[in-house]
Amino acid sequence: MFIYEKKLEFPVKIKQTNPALAKLILTQFGGPDGELAASLRYFSQKFSMITPQATAVLNDIATEELAHLEMIGAMCLQLSEDADPEQIKKSGFDTYYVDHGTGIYPSSAAGVPFTAAYIQSKGDPITDLSVYTGGHC
Repeated sequence: MFIYEKKLEFPVKIKQTNPALAKLILTQFGGPDGELAASLRYFSQKFSMITPQATAVLNDIATEELAHLEMIGAMCLQLSEDADPEQIKKSGFDTYYVDHGTGIYPSSAAGVPFTAAYIQSKGDPITDLSVYTGGHC
């Protein structure tokens, strides 16, 4: 169903370590309006669409959101992977680092783990597309 090219569509090449920025960007990975929630939201909502074209569009959007998820993950890793203990503590990244190191764990900037509560699917195409897009539409 999916074809995965083993390269980022838009390569991420961050040269400067900045764990504080990684902490903020992380919410775009696994926060309530992040790419993981968006991809799952669109993928779930496609099943209630009333035309094959609408279903296909939401499936395409969900797939695109997964590509964004990969880019955000690469950004967070590159911003944090070479940080020394002093940078980690000073940036406030230490609370995340204690549990996850530089691993990319889906959570908000406040440290709230990803939850299925971020995904809305009401089964009504108009409601789903007008209320529960999480700002991505």
